[in-house]
Amino acid sequence: MVYERLDSVADAEAMAEHHLARTDEVAKVAGAVRWLDDLVRIPGTKFGIGLDAIVGAAVPGLGDAITGMVALTLLRTAVRRGVPRVVIARMFLNIAVDTLLGMVPVAGDLFDLLWRSNTRNLALLERHQGELEPRARTGDWMIVGAAATLVAASVAAPIFLIGWLLSAAFG
Repeated sequence: MVYERLDSVADAEAMAEHHLARTDEVAKVAGAVRWLDDLVRIPGTKFGIGLDAIVGAAVPGLGDAITGMVALTLLRTAVRRGVPRVVIARMFLNIAVDTLLGMVPVAGDLFDLLWRSNTRNLALLERHQGELEPRARTGDWMIVGAAATLVAASVAAPIFLIGWLLSAAFG
């Protein structure tokens, strides 16, 4: 009976130590994200401009490359922490939207200021911070499902359009 109590105490201490290590890892990633998205605050607002937008405007492409590297760090941390796969898919979608639309000259830089995929992904990661067994929410499934539907429609639409044009031309 005494041995069981010692084992459970040791297990609890190990779990607490593991949780603190994971919390520290998330805090480090959060610091990098804040540098990229909110380095300089605009006085009187909650809005900030980070290195992503500054470097992206000064040297096109480099800002997206830096954001991509941090985004991968964030994804790796989320995987390590056991964040549900659908949430990781949602994080990946945030990165994809940021990368694709961020490549558009000038408009992409403005989009980077507003979209902030790293901040969005950090919020998703922090949402699961205190959970021993992280669980996805309905909204996560809805966003990933909507994105999958959009991808399927964007693949199917040209096929149907070509078929329709061929049938109109030869039919």
